[in-house]
Amino acid sequence: MNLRKKAPAFSLNDQQGKTHRLAGYAGRPVILYFYPKDDTPGCTKEACAFRDNLPKFKASKAVVLGASILDEASKARFAEKYDLTFPLLADAEHELADQYGVWQKKSLYGRSFMGIVRTTYLIGADGKVARRWDNVKVDGHAEEVLEAVKDL
Repeated sequence: MNLRKKAPAFSLNDQQGKTHRLAGYAGRPVILYFYPKDDTPGCTKEACAFRDNLPKFKASKAVVLGASILDEASKARFAEKYDLTFPLLADAEHELADQYGVWQKKSLYGRSFMGIVRTTYLIGADGKVARRWDNVKVDGHAEEVLEAVKDL
């Protein structure tokens, strides 16, 4: 997806069954980060880094939304286990991942399969994509995103 293009609209439920729509955050920066699966080592580390930086994101008026496959119940267990207080969107049918171009062919141990490629979008207050990070390396990523939010 090209930068400065309008971000695709979405409407998905989080770990508490609350519906989140991109339009509901108009006027605020949105960090939409895609992670492969709940409660796996890299995904947990990434989620906890966003959790730990949440006060700084909130001070910048930014919203943090995580999104991955699996259902609301899985998201609820993940959030409770690691005290994740921001919305984790249940994209069980990978519709959101498809819209944002992160549902891709992956390979592991010689096996090919479809899955979410770890990617983060920074959507500006105007609803347009300001920045995209592909094939995210977890260490230091949340802090890098925070700096980009401050630069908006």
